[in-house]
Amino acid sequence: MTTDYALTIPTLETERLLLRGWKDSDAEGYGELYGDEDNAKFIGGVMAPWDAWRMVAQRIGQWHLRGFAMFAIEEKASGQFIGHAGPNFPKGWPEPEIGWGLVKRFHGKGYALEAARASLRFAYEALGWDTAMSLVDPDNIPSRKLAERLGATYESTQTVTSFTADVYRHLSPTEFLK
Repeated sequence: MTTDYALTIPTLETERLLLRGWKDSDAEGYGELYGDEDNAKFIGGVMAPWDAWRMVAQRIGQWHLRGFAMFAIEEKASGQFIGHAGPNFPKGWPEPEIGWGLVKRFHGKGYALEAARASLRFAYEALGWDTAMSLVDPDNIPSRKLAERLGATYESTQTVTSFTADVYRHLSPTEFLK
């Protein structure tokens, strides 16, 4: 079933990735991302395939409600959905953030850093943000290292809705965009 309604979500292109709007078919990859306990423990917990579809719909809805949301990440070489990254601001967050998460078989290739950099640039240039943070589970060492590689520094630990996260403050637009 389709509709005539269309929501325009920009596409960001990096050397190896497309950060794009969501497709119904992304729910299968999202199910893989959230079906893996090692991944999901840091991004909200394991979810069933139908809940993964709901998350895809939530991402699209956030574009409609806020004018931004996480992008679906597609590997250019294969055309495969590999994860999500981008600006994120669900209800209950202290402020908008830059978030990321990759399907496990795509870890260790630098994709998360590439996507997060493009997302931060988008937030500063297209959305006009003057600050950005990332919420990182205190036990998620790879995400902490990624935030630090982006230039972010630890600011505080906060309870956000139902979880505790370390807040990493990103470089200002002036510092990041030079």
